[in-house]
Amino acid sequence: MNSTRLRVAAVTTVLAGAVGAYAPAAQAHPTPQRGDLLSVEAVATRTPTQVSDFLKAAGIEGADVHHGVRGYRLTYRTITPQGTRTTATGLLVLPDDGRHTPLDLVADTHGTMVDRDYAPSASEDDGRLSPYLHAAAGRAVAAPDYLGLGEGPGRHPYMDTASAVSASLDMLRATRTAARELGRPLTGDVYGTGFSQGGQVAMALGRALGQGDDAHFRLKALAPVSGPYDIEGQEMPALFDGRVNDTSGVLYMAYWLTAQNRLHPIYTDPAKVFRAPYAGVVDGLFDSRHTTEDVLAALPGTVKDMLTPEFYASLQHPRGPLLDAMRVNDHSCDWKPDVPVRLYTASGDTDVPMGNTLSCARQLAAHGKKAPVTDQGAVGHDGAFMKSAPAIVRLFDSVAGRA
Repeated sequence: MNSTRLRVAAVTTVLAGAVGAYAPAAQAHPTPQRGDLLSVEAVATRTPTQVSDFLKAAGIEGADVHHGVRGYRLTYRTITPQGTRTTATGLLVLPDDGRHTPLDLVADTHGTMVDRDYAPSASEDDGRLSPYLHAAAGRAVAAPDYLGLGEGPGRHPYMDTASAVSASLDMLRATRTAARELGRPLTGDVYGTGFSQGGQVAMALGRALGQGDDAHFRLKALAPVSGPYDIEGQEMPALFDGRVNDTSGVLYMAYWLTAQNRLHPIYTDPAKVFRAPYAGVVDGLFDSRHTTEDVLAALPGTVKDMLTPEFYASLQHPRGPLLDAMRVNDHSCDWKPDVPVRLYTASGDTDVPMGNTLSCARQLAAHGKKAPVTDQGAVGHDGAFMKSAPAIVRLFDSVAGRA
């Protein structure tokens, strides 16, 4: 980080719009704790017109933009999947409305990313669409980068729900500190949303908040979009029956296998899983430095051409560690929220087919929770998000009594 680190006395300079960083006030506890805020760096200031133009250029229509926004990169303490100490980064976005009243918070979890520089705190790209939208509507937004993305060390443990939730919860804790020191304290009310991978994380984070994992936060509503909630029953079978397009199937499968193999003993020899020449390069492609385009250019056009015949067959009838890796992450909807929940999806989605969302609704219903499903129709994966995002803002407004 090249910007000069300022002490908390310089917060007013950051609020005035200077792109700089400061170290937060000393923590009251003497030992490092999860969620400790380590630094804040201003990364964006956008007028209402700039926010509106940004959203429209991406295809989001009908958004209610009432305020400009200010964005900050937070660096904070969290834990690895193994429970050891590490750090992570994330994006905090505040409405630039000239007020100093307490703000409700949106926990916004992003979709699949292979390049760390594509994360919400790192670049003004798709990962900032939802944070800007919700902040422009008058709420604070915490958008974690997850482990190994943004400026966090190491590699991203893709689709490891437990560590995504711990990093996201610790981001909320860091956000509470940063917002207070930036003069915009939080009310404690949290609204959860997320897209794709982030939809699954949003449901699991909602569960953690709902069961009181941090008493400072009160879950108020959940509205995820197109999450892979059912890997075993829906997403994996969809790779073989045509519901997932070939390009996305190759990216997701290669990313998932290499990441999960670091957490579960799926394979010891890549050549038993990946065909030559892919066995020798696939793991290195997911070092968080390669772009999606780099990865796809180095891999074949279909999952069948990427995997050995034996492993390709085993994926259709998984067992052992392979099945464990699926099932351990398939419980994000297996609980009963006591807040409004609406699930968004699209029948035209060929990345995360609609069956995932229907499985989530069935799991919730089995616990006595009815969660309406909104089908955005014959649009693709990104289209499901673009059409759902403004509706989610209005849903949160309604729950908060602002509609």
